[in-house]
Amino acid sequence: MNRLFLEYFRCPASCGDFRLEGELLPDSGFFRLGNDLTCFGKISSGRTDREPSGSLEDVSSFVRCDKDVTYLPFDPDEVIDNLRLECYGATLPAGVHSSVGQGIGRKTYYAMRPLLPTSVRKHLQRLALRGWDRAQFPGWPVDQTVDRLFEQMMRAAIHANSDERIPFIWFWPDGNSSCAIMTHDVETSVGRDFCSALMDLDDSFGIKASFQLIPQVRYELSEPFLQSFRARGFEINVHDFNHDGDLFRSREEFLRRVARINEYGKKFGAVGYRSGVLYRNLNWYEFFDCAYDMSVPNVGHLDPQRGGCCTTKPYFIGKILEIPVTATQDYTLFNILGHYSMDLWERQIELILKHHGLISFIVHPDYLLRERPRSVFLSLLARLAQLRRDSSMWIPLPRELNDWWRNRNEMRLIKQGSSWQIEGPEKHRARIAFASLDGDRLVYTFEDYASRIGPPSAGNVATSSNRADLMGSPPSL
Repeated sequence: MNRLFLEYFRCPASCGDFRLEGELLPDSGFFRLGNDLTCFGKISSGRTDREPSGSLEDVSSFVRCDKDVTYLPFDPDEVIDNLRLECYGATLPAGVHSSVGQGIGRKTYYAMRPLLPTSVRKHLQRLALRGWDRAQFPGWPVDQTVDRLFEQMMRAAIHANSDERIPFIWFWPDGNSSCAIMTHDVETSVGRDFCSALMDLDDSFGIKASFQLIPQVRYELSEPFLQSFRARGFEINVHDFNHDGDLFRSREEFLRRVARINEYGKKFGAVGYRSGVLYRNLNWYEFFDCAYDMSVPNVGHLDPQRGGCCTTKPYFIGKILEIPVTATQDYTLFNILGHYSMDLWERQIELILKHHGLISFIVHPDYLLRERPRSVFLSLLARLAQLRRDSSMWIPLPRELNDWWRNRNEMRLIKQGSSWQIEGPEKHRARIAFASLDGDRLVYTFEDYASRIGPPSAGNVATSSNRADLMGSPPSL
């Protein structure tokens, strides 16, 4: 029950003792923890519902503390895995869990898709996605249920630890307060031909990005073209196989294609992968020969495959690190929602930074050819550059994020006398943070800075002496 909590915070094992209260009932379902945390799994007391809508039972009254142990009416490892791995998906109503293919004839749509202009595609997709705004779970526009559940567990651990602060290894390297990555999926030959200009735009703000390239059918990929990314310090990843929507249609076809995808990964020198249209079957990820994947949305109401991992931090799916997509895609923003402004992205940035999470963007070169969307993208780059400058945001390549998160996962805290030390790879980049309570609020502190680590959106950074609330007043376990 403590495994994922310890993995998330990288704190000493003695700091969190969570145990199951009673025997779990046989059926999984939705329940509530506090006022606004919707969870999915088995519970030992109370009732669960098959759907996330309606009046869910709050099981927080079944939580109790006894000395240094917190007893829970659910297994947090199971609940968190259920959310991260989208195990709740089969229970969602048909109108919420349907896909574009079910709405307008998937086979026909993908056969015609390369020939359809955006003006036609967006109307078909809006039709297929109608009712998305009525979906109650995951929470729109960002769902951080997993992160907030971990924070609630940390609060309980502090109480069980006689309200003493708890040390842990900070989420990001070099004391950075948050993280953002920029990724570009290249869908057409027109987009491919705009890649050089897009690298110029990124470089003008000092931001490097990964480019996901489709290896089959869509366009030609010459070796000089591939080398142009490497020479400029950008990253190349494999993007699906041929982007026809059929990668996960059958296990036999998937196994045939994934072997080719792995070959292309070696040819490209790629360590990451992203599926076309964010289609995914997480049960088959063991067959991918890559270090990380970027195919799971945080909340997928506006994607053809609904669902969402409900976290804004990377996490492991077996051997693969999942780097979730946490911001709305540019195509969706411009063509499905019809928004040509930073408003939604700004709202998502603010929500994610409040919990020191990862903001990951998908921006297609194919849709930046016109001045209107390109001006919004330039505003986004300027905003990220400002956050890096003023709020200690880390903006790495995805492969650099993968390296850091894997190294952090191997680090551990060692008590030496009265102080703590970090052991593990790249430990010189890691920082020891402390979680403590200020009244009913959870706050994080760097000991070497003797300061609160407040939300970057409020102008607070790791080295600031300002006091800043991290979480507001979330419900207690």
